[in-house]
Amino acid sequence: MSVQERKQRERAERERLIVATARELAEQQGWDAVTTRRLAERIEYSQPVLYSHFRGKREIIGAVALEGATEMAVAVRAAASAASGPRARVTALVRAYLDFAERNPAVYDALFQLDGGLAYAQEDTPEPLKDAFAALLESLGEVAGEGVHPGLFTEVFWASLHGLVTLTRAGRLPPEEAERRTELLVDRLAVLA
Repeated sequence: MSVQERKQRERAERERLIVATARELAEQQGWDAVTTRRLAERIEYSQPVLYSHFRGKREIIGAVALEGATEMAVAVRAAASAASGPRARVTALVRAYLDFAERNPAVYDALFQLDGGLAYAQEDTPEPLKDAFAALLESLGEVAGEGVHPGLFTEVFWASLHGLVTLTRAGRLPPEEAERRTELLVDRLAVLA
């Protein structure tokens, strides 16, 4: 292995450490606790080293969001592929999405609530974000209904899921009705055969 390859590997490892530490700190104490000073202390590198990877907290949030988008896409696809039939796939997708948001609140915030400097629904949208949307579209496109654009339907369905996550986390929806909300969303929004 050349010196250059070793340095690139070490740089990539440091970057993964920074992202993992930021994510862990955010999940434990919230995003307000994630500062470059605190991260530098936790990873035992100087702040200039941290800044050589990320210009600041915004870029770190973006890196956590991209990692989270990849994980969410995997979770949604796995759940949907394990189900048979459109209704079961959509129900599995909903449960996987809601479960991901519940288990990873800081990552979910990085994806959809905080400014990570990422472009959404644009030409320059990063691939992990496009793939996360594609994971939803794969199951939802088949239940959009005749004459309804699958992408547009997926956006509306996703907005409904995001609303459920946001309102539930804020304590605005009673948790005991979560399953009935899932059934209502699937039965009323999706066109099922």
